[in-house]
Amino acid sequence: MSRAAALDHVGVVGRDVAALAAEFETLGFCLTPLARHAGGRTGNRNVMLRRGYIELLSVVDGGSSATLDGFLRRYAGIHIMALAVDDAAATLARLHRAGFAQAALAHTDRAVDDADPGGPRARFTLIATPDAPEGRVHLIRHETPEALWQERFLFHPNHAVALEEVVLVVTEPAGVAARLSRLAGRPVVPDAAGGFMLDLPRGRVRMLPESALGAVFPEVGVPVLPWIAGVTLATDDANAALRRWLEERAVRFGEMDDALLVRAGGVLLRFRAG
Repeated sequence: MSRAAALDHVGVVGRDVAALAAEFETLGFCLTPLARHAGGRTGNRNVMLRRGYIELLSVVDGGSSATLDGFLRRYAGIHIMALAVDDAAATLARLHRAGFAQAALAHTDRAVDDADPGGPRARFTLIATPDAPEGRVHLIRHETPEALWQERFLFHPNHAVALEEVVLVVTEPAGVAARLSRLAGRPVVPDAAGGFMLDLPRGRVRMLPESALGAVFPEVGVPVLPWIAGVTLATDDANAALRRWLEERAVRFGEMDDALLVRAGGVLLRFRAG
């Protein structure tokens, strides 16, 4: 299938991946080991969920990245979204027909754990398009999903199990929605909060005007526009473990309807009671 099938992951950019990982561990996440890429200049640690994941990345070991530097000049937080596809070649052909003339395939291969170079390797096929004002959007096919979605990475003390949605705050939701619809090969629908939603078979991308952000993340100032503000995650125990975890560690959190709200690494996180 050449149409996007899922919200695969979001990429959170920070200045120090170790410090970024520590913030997420404070919220009850179990992270993958450090894995270097881009010739060893950058590295990531991931929050692997049973559906989707959150990638935390920065330069490492004194490396440099003009791309990450450019992201960080705007803000620390989510700058990357990836939508899953089943057939990369068919997707590339569809994108060319849809006017994405610069879309191109790239194949990547890296160790899952730098400390175990002979261990499992993750292989991906990426379809890259020029960065949009709201961020970088990849289409991705995992060639070795078993390498990343290892059972040892999938249990989190906070009982998070799924990446349900990513929330963008933009000045022109209709224009962003039209572009993402063409990219994903799927229609967008009106968002009940205002703006538009790309509703995928697994996961959603919400494109909201600044005035509608409070319906998802109340009492939050918008640092810059456009802004990939945060994500909604599902837990499998109605947020019981997360609540205990945060209260025992005196971590501040908010509440809204059936959700608990926290912040880490410049990312707004909304945990929905699943």
